[in-house]
Amino acid sequence: MPLPIISVAQMRDWEERTWEGGVSQKSVMANAGLAVAQSALAMTPEGGGVLLVAGKGNNGGDTRIAAANLPGRLQVLVDAKDAVSAHREFKHALDQRPDLIVDGLFGVGLDRNLDEDHCDLVQAMNEAEIPILSIDCPSGLNADTGEIMGASIMAKQTITLGSPKFGLLQPCAYDFVGALEVADSIGLSGAPPISEQLWLTSADMFGMPPERMPAGHKGVYGHLGIIAGSTGYHGAACLCARAAFRARPGLVSVFTPVYQTIASHLQSAMVHPWSNDVAELMGACTAMVIGPGLAGPDVPGNLRTLACEMWCESQMPIIGDACALDWLPHGKTPDNSIRVLTPHPGEAARMLKCKPGEIQQDRLAATRELAKNYDATIVLKGRHTIIGQADGPVLVNPTGNSGLGQGGSGDVLAGFVGGVLANPQFRERSVQAIAYAVWQHGKTADQLAVDGNYWGMEDLIDALGNRVFC
Repeated sequence: MPLPIISVAQMRDWEERTWEGGVSQKSVMANAGLAVAQSALAMTPEGGGVLLVAGKGNNGGDTRIAAANLPGRLQVLVDAKDAVSAHREFKHALDQRPDLIVDGLFGVGLDRNLDEDHCDLVQAMNEAEIPILSIDCPSGLNADTGEIMGASIMAKQTITLGSPKFGLLQPCAYDFVGALEVADSIGLSGAPPISEQLWLTSADMFGMPPERMPAGHKGVYGHLGIIAGSTGYHGAACLCARAAFRARPGLVSVFTPVYQTIASHLQSAMVHPWSNDVAELMGACTAMVIGPGLAGPDVPGNLRTLACEMWCESQMPIIGDACALDWLPHGKTPDNSIRVLTPHPGEAARMLKCKPGEIQQDRLAATRELAKNYDATIVLKGRHTIIGQADGPVLVNPTGNSGLGQGGSGDVLAGFVGGVLANPQFRERSVQAIAYAVWQHGKTADQLAVDGNYWGMEDLIDALGNRVFC
């Protein structure tokens, strides 16, 4: 099950219910410390050094437990009960040239600005230019709002305990939180808090994609149509089609105004020039992607007309992306039909006639409004992509990294989502299928980033769809 994204008050209530249920605080802290140690081990080489800074509260306790569970690492523990002396000890400990700093100064309960001495200590930790692992929340960050309280640790990674906190997912906190890991198996008991925002986990991907039938053939796994490409923008159509095949639909067809160019770049896909009888060919499709690369001057007027008619009338799943987001119509779509829109914040701002900053200030509200306006499932792309509808829970994707900030990554995602939804096996669980596609797209980018090599869209496509659920 996805994890609820919660407030500090909800976390405190969950903890209290756990203690009342007979679980000891000591046992939960031990589990949390072990989880921190595992993350620290993963972030450092064998024989490397870990400098741990432990504050007064529970985070300090977690830090001390982690320090006792770092085999093969040189540990230096700085007791930060007094900020001034801790500052001196910290600077001295840097002579050991540690590979990682563990930030256990303050946790999610911080409700005031840091004093000057703690600000100086935080600044020294940031200026050390050593990767920092923060426990539960970067010290100095408000875990409810994401605001900086005087100063904040800039973590390379944050391991938050129990469940994600609202503040860690705010755009203003992105540069301070770093990569966000959730240690959810720390022994908290009872029902988790209720939230309309849910954090996807690898466990939610179990059984995805479903096993293919022994006697299955290309007619069983669907036929994706892609309306895409124009002069100067043929690459978007090609990336979309190639990514679609990684979801293993039975067939992929591209319908395009730039037939010669795109046909010369694709082997597995069927490519059709745009013509007056193209609608008849599309009748064989089981899902459609509309939009990648339709920004050129040679897009025929009847292309938009036909695409809008399909959006309003067809029963097949339709994914609107890129250029199509500017002209697909508002309003009700056919009952029980699947409609998906995949805007980034700039596109969402155009669709809602506001500025991108307003979208980022409340991504949940923007997702809800778009879903209501277009009667569609919205995939609002970004640091933590949101998958949501006009009501019900929204899913927050934990995978992906800034390496996806390249032209073409959205075309790859649209194609992969389309390839998944073309398969009739996914028809009854479309939201899970969309979530799987988004999760896999980001997870693949994360796997590529581990290598530390340059990677581009062709590398992303080649790896997309592999079982990378570790």
